[in-house]
Amino acid sequence: MTEAATRSAYDSVAVLYADTFRDFLDDMPLDRALLAAFADLTRGSGPVADLGCGPGRLTGHLASLGLPVFGVDLSPEMIAQARREHPGLRFDEGTITALDLADESLGGVLAWFSTIHTPPAELPRVFSEFHRVLAPGGHLLIAFQACEGDTPQPFDHRVALAYRWPLDALSALLRSARLTEIARLHREPSEQERFPAGHLLLRKP
Repeated sequence: MTEAATRSAYDSVAVLYADTFRDFLDDMPLDRALLAAFADLTRGSGPVADLGCGPGRLTGHLASLGLPVFGVDLSPEMIAQARREHPGLRFDEGTITALDLADESLGGVLAWFSTIHTPPAELPRVFSEFHRVLAPGGHLLIAFQACEGDTPQPFDHRVALAYRWPLDALSALLRSARLTEIARLHREPSEQERFPAGHLLLRKP
């Protein structure tokens, strides 16, 4: 699916999406723990970008943990929702394939289920962008739907075509982008999820 089609699909569900996932972290103690660890690792190291921020729920959460965070999303309607719900935070339209950010300008990048619609062949370009914008010593936390095996598996995401990834395979791609894994979590699905979740925490040397 093209970026334009993905943008249009998320524009059409922005209000519903914001309402549905506003409080999703309340019942996710492991996710909150990872986000807290990410905040501890990045605090004091520079700005943090929530890439693919949607309506800004994670941007707001990271701000509550004391991070100087801003959000970027492909969908103008998602950005509009984010600005309404978090008026004190910065939100920009943008694409993870070509970030309008300076080299080595970030202390942290959060990519929370925001790379799942990227075709596998295009992910190396995205991960190269993450590496480019991270300062040395900066951290990336990426979350995604996980699967077993050696290769990504497409699935019928409710909004747009998406891909599940084996943790080892995605970690290898990130390693090729010169990012070093320091922790991982494979979490079984909650009652609201169809698939297990994978989380990788990485550092730019």
